[in-house]
Amino acid sequence: MKGLILAAGRGTRLRPLTHTRPKPVIRIAGKPIIHYAVENLREAGITEVGVVVSPDTREDIQQALKDFPGVHISYIVQEQALGIAHAVGTAMDWLAGGPFVLYLGDNLFQNGIKSFTEAFQPGVGAVIALVRVPDPRQFGVALLEEGRIVKLLEKPKDPPSDLAVAGVYVFGPEIADIIANLKPSARGEYEITDAIQGLIDGSKAVLGQEIVGWWKDTGRPADLLDANRLLLVDQKSPTPVLHGEVQDSQITGRVVVEAGACVKNSTILGPAHIAVGAKLEGAYIGPFTSIGPNAVVKHSEVEFSILEDGAVVEDVLLRLHECILGVGARVSSRISLPKAHKLMLGDLSSAELA
Repeated sequence: MKGLILAAGRGTRLRPLTHTRPKPVIRIAGKPIIHYAVENLREAGITEVGVVVSPDTREDIQQALKDFPGVHISYIVQEQALGIAHAVGTAMDWLAGGPFVLYLGDNLFQNGIKSFTEAFQPGVGAVIALVRVPDPRQFGVALLEEGRIVKLLEKPKDPPSDLAVAGVYVFGPEIADIIANLKPSARGEYEITDAIQGLIDGSKAVLGQEIVGWWKDTGRPADLLDANRLLLVDQKSPTPVLHGEVQDSQITGRVVVEAGACVKNSTILGPAHIAVGAKLEGAYIGPFTSIGPNAVVKHSEVEFSILEDGAVVEDVLLRLHECILGVGARVSSRISLPKAHKLMLGDLSSAELA
């Protein structure tokens, strides 16, 4: 079985972060988002991984995944963004007619995807990951009967259930012919939900399996911050893991300080992650914060935030909360002289100064 990760989109809802690089390379909890997808495939026993990229995202994605251990990664270019099924269609030659896992590269799963690959058996058309959501109108929605999906709708106005299609699908070889003959939807895209409905209409068993644990689609800034929080909470050690240099500092809880990081005269309250090359001095780092490689925090307070590679926070008087700073971004306070009033008052005058 092969794994196919979709990483061709820019992630427009995350602008301005994604003006200069694609969403899957944004770091949360110490790693680019796409690393979690590759790791989950590897943990499911999949070592042949294809990544669908666009001409714009290819270089950044390849750089993020270079030298990834334990897997062989191939790159397939999708020239036009015409939907998920179209992306799969561009990879059909690479898939070579075998079963495969389709993984949306911006999705995160607390407990991985192994349960879905194990549920797939010969003769099954597909296994689809499902999650219950309060408002399913923004998702593909499944109607389930005795473990089998009997109907699938893309972003319905009147959802038949609260079971949304999450970002992992396991397909048998039959999906190839269906995608090859698929017609574009009203919005001009080739919908994966239509392809799956084709399996159902052809009497193939399409199994729906609910996700155990949390699932996160990192589509918006608030989702990035929440995903970062969830991943940091799940860090294995309940006590600090300190591989970097730590001097005259207080560190409490689930905190990782990577080798090459330097922490001086600072306080860190976990969960938090401090990446290689980061420098903290006279800093307060509060819970749910990731400090990226070579980022700097001096004489400032940061909590529930993500600082990416080389970001700098220096001499900021107010605490930064729920912030995302992109690569090389800088936040500082202007040093100002004491305020002064220049007055010339005549005899017997009075002045009231606020």
